[in-house]
Amino acid sequence: MRNEEIRQLMEKNYEQLASVMLQIYRATELMFPGEMELKEAMSFSRKLLVKATRRANQAQSFEQHHVAFARLIEHEIGLPWAARMDHLEHRMWIEEKDMNALWMARASFHRLSDVVNGKLLQLAMLDYEFRQFIYKNELEEVKRWSRMWGLSEMGFGREKTTYCYFAIASSFSLPYQSDMRLLVAKKRGSDYCSLHDLTLLTQSVQRWDGKGLKGHSATIFNALDNFVKETSEKYLQEQGHDITRQIQEIWCETFEAWLMEAKWSRSGSMPSIEEYLATGMASIATHTIVLPTSCFLDPSFPISKLRPKEYETLTRLLMLIPRLKLNYVLLYLKENPKANIEDSIAHVRNILEMKRQELLQHVLLDEFSNLPKLCKLFHLACVKVFQMFFNTSNRYDSNTDMLEDIRKALYMPLNVGF
Repeated sequence: MRNEEIRQLMEKNYEQLASVMLQIYRATELMFPGEMELKEAMSFSRKLLVKATRRANQAQSFEQHHVAFARLIEHEIGLPWAARMDHLEHRMWIEEKDMNALWMARASFHRLSDVVNGKLLQLAMLDYEFRQFIYKNELEEVKRWSRMWGLSEMGFGREKTTYCYFAIASSFSLPYQSDMRLLVAKKRGSDYCSLHDLTLLTQSVQRWDGKGLKGHSATIFNALDNFVKETSEKYLQEQGHDITRQIQEIWCETFEAWLMEAKWSRSGSMPSIEEYLATGMASIATHTIVLPTSCFLDPSFPISKLRPKEYETLTRLLMLIPRLKLNYVLLYLKENPKANIEDSIAHVRNILEMKRQELLQHVLLDEFSNLPKLCKLFHLACVKVFQMFFNTSNRYDSNTDMLEDIRKALYMPLNVGF
């Protein structure tokens, strides 16, 4: 990319090289820290892809497969790989079958249906429909559990059971890990919390004794206690070890972090960046999802990794990344009064991108983490969920932003014309 003559040649022939540029752009999305040449390649390939897409959209005489290829490029550069849900990606590739591209050792475009006569497409459709059937049944089970423990009746805002189940089911395409999805979805139904009762509730979690709690506080504690017992009993049956205390301890750490943030909010005080991150890494509660679930994904996952404050680097990165957002921007401005808001946003974006690349390195390269492969991939899936929720806006707190995605993932039949 640094040879000026080659760059000019590529820019001149951008239409013929569009499929090559797309492959380059895709590869650069798996960038590790310090790979500056890949960063340059991403910028250069993106520029040529945007140019090729504009040309395709303006030309009325292009064949259908060229138009489909332009849609594929728009999808690739418009939605970061780290914000895509696997399940919905599969649906897109099924429905937009003219976008299915196979590069046969050259920069050519082939329709998948022409290569395999539709058989692979039919198999993909059956798999997708089977997953939808499973997902709908599991979501109903999670909703019944939420109603049984009174979580759906609490008045702290709109219940997010469906949102949370959709996210975990759509992000991780392992074959039918039903128990894992149910555990994660139930966990997400257990963390609604009223600031008014948070101190008493935290003290009860520290003792792991709900005596004396009333109303919503009792509902939250009882649901959480049921979740922990259910998880621990299942692990004891499967692996012969009792992890009750370990799960209770990481939840205790989380409630203590929530209480600290509530105190900051009530007093109007702003913590230091170090205090904010140390507390926020626990309060985001990603470790309460990924660590117990990892115990079930692979029997070799060491239960010692469940100890508070003794997490693997990969887990700490997962806990950190969701916290590098708006509050961190404001805290950086407070501690750097000469900086403006643009400087602060750019600074945080750079850190966030570096941490994402570092997490990807720990997931994909064995020398950076000795965690089981499935557990590492689940860490990555959790990061993708966060990216999906907050890629361009706060979709989690929107009444409408994700409804169409949820309908496509769980309810709507595939729309495929042959």
